[in-house]
Amino acid sequence: MTSNDFRRLALSFPETSEQAHMDHPDFRVAGKIFATLGYPENGWGMIKLTPIEQGMFMRAHRGVFEPCAGAWGRRGATSVRLKAARKHTVRRALLAAWLLAAPKSLSSQFKEDR
Repeated sequence: MTSNDFRRLALSFPETSEQAHMDHPDFRVAGKIFATLGYPENGWGMIKLTPIEQGMFMRAHRGVFEPCAGAWGRRGATSVRLKAARKHTVRRALLAAWLLAAPKSLSSQFKEDR
């Protein structure tokens, strides 16, 4: 998967916008960041999951997902090695992060539409 693939997937969720934070693109819903590109460097993305979700993705997809450094990573911030990732897997992780960040009224409506 490429950075552009990651970007398209992140922007596919309702009311998502792309902005910039600390010199790299981020993706937000209702002003809350749920994913970024280019962190910790090019070829990587970051998806904000719960620690439990992070562990599940890491076990199921070794070499693709790993915790970000420090306390941030222990709280669920998860690095994604884009070159090793499959689009459908990253979409599932992005959906989990988007659902955590989205207002309940929006996320419940999104779930009902599925």
